[in-house]
Amino acid sequence: MPREAWIRLAVIVAAVAVLELLCRGGAIRHTAIIPPSEMAQALWRILRAGTFNADILTTFRDIALAAAISIGLGFPLGVGIHAWPDLRLGLEPMLASYYAVPTFILYPVFIILFGVGSGAITAVAVMLAIVAMITATLNGLDRIPSALRRTARVMRMGPLSTALRISLPAALPYLFTGMKLSVAYAVIGVIASEFILSGSGIGYSIAYAYNNFDNQTMYGLMLLVILAVVAINTGLHMVDRRLNARRGR
Repeated sequence: MPREAWIRLAVIVAAVAVLELLCRGGAIRHTAIIPPSEMAQALWRILRAGTFNADILTTFRDIALAAAISIGLGFPLGVGIHAWPDLRLGLEPMLASYYAVPTFILYPVFIILFGVGSGAITAVAVMLAIVAMITATLNGLDRIPSALRRTARVMRMGPLSTALRISLPAALPYLFTGMKLSVAYAVIGVIASEFILSGSGIGYSIAYAYNNFDNQTMYGLMLLVILAVVAINTGLHMVDRRLNARRGR
């Protein structure tokens, strides 16, 4: 395991141990936060009982759909905006300030358009995630070395060949960063939306457990979200490192 991975693991273990000691020692009230060991036990009971399987499936299905739509639409939109300089000049100020406007203020509109449920939740998540992919695509295309473009012209490569053999490989690290951000924003958008737009899903179940003072279920589901996000990000990070290593060769 790389040195940075050991450091990361040590930080996580230390943080969990400190929280466990604070909870067990009474510094943090049990009614506020339960010890991490109890969270793990609660999560195990939830998964073993299967009570929330439908909610878990609904949440991760919506996350996957929102991420796929954001990446699938964000990339061609970024390419189109990059190819049309006048359009880019007009849109760049809005893209730069996009995340200053809370996307969730539009949830009444999404309810009217899609109803209460997965449609509105996916729409909110896509609105939150797609701009990250558009911005990453623009950054990647901007940073293609001019020498590569000149090489393509010297070799008389056509637009499609240049895109596939020059532009896409050179911009890939930035595009992958956009994919990672899109997945992260899709997770945030879906789970946060489930608190207010749904009668199912992990976010709804956490809110329901909170309202009923069911700390075991609430923290068990929260731990599930944390573990899932860590697993997804770790997988994407490993793929990113391999791509960069191959690109370096």
